[in-house]
Amino acid sequence: MTPQPSFSLAGRRALITGAGRGIGRAIADVYAQAGAEVWLCARSADEIDAAVTELRGAGHKAHALVGDVTDVPGFAAAVAALPGLEIFVNNAGANRPKPQLEVTEDDFDAIAGLNLRAAFFALQAVSRKMIEGGRGGSIINMSSQLGHIGAAHRTLYCATKWGIEGLTKAVSIELAPHGIRVNTICPTFVETPLTQPYFEDPAFLDHCLSRIRLGRLGQVGDITGAALYLASEASSLMTGSAMMLDGGWTAG
Repeated sequence: MTPQPSFSLAGRRALITGAGRGIGRAIADVYAQAGAEVWLCARSADEIDAAVTELRGAGHKAHALVGDVTDVPGFAAAVAALPGLEIFVNNAGANRPKPQLEVTEDDFDAIAGLNLRAAFFALQAVSRKMIEGGRGGSIINMSSQLGHIGAAHRTLYCATKWGIEGLTKAVSIELAPHGIRVNTICPTFVETPLTQPYFEDPAFLDHCLSRIRLGRLGQVGDITGAALYLASEASSLMTGSAMMLDGGWTAG
């Protein structure tokens, strides 16, 4: 009989950035329930402290790591001080939607600085930690359907997410000899506190629903299954790939 794939994360340690709310928080919850010891990283101490308290109250191993991923040396030092890592979700990100002709240098520096520059160096810090640990690992870069297509008013965001897709493919080649896999998750529009204001515009909401072939917006629960799969041994042959969770948007 063919063995059932294992989605257990028992005995593994996971770091999730942007874990104060939304997708990052949901992934941390699911990883903890799957047996991982989790570190929730965000700038918002109150949010991650509350999350850690809740997880510990449910009997899980969880820790708060207050920090800003755009502080490259500070984040690298925090990662170096951890006992070890086998799972990393490179999730922190932001957006400032506007027409390309209205994008300012401040917009560019803020969004590219977080979505691409900080993500690159966060991945670098964790790669070093995983190589040092010698146990292999799984790195999940949070990308987007907009890392594969274009969209009006999202030129800057698209540029950063296409960059993440290229980074993922390249670094997966470098890290494969160390047993470290690197993949992306590419959601469509997901209802979170960050995105909720977008959907208050009926025209934008109608546009999204017309392109998402399954006829609904994404929910954080739609993302956690993919995140668990990529972190677990069930995806042990998958690296340098993108998981499209777009409800059929990019299908055409």
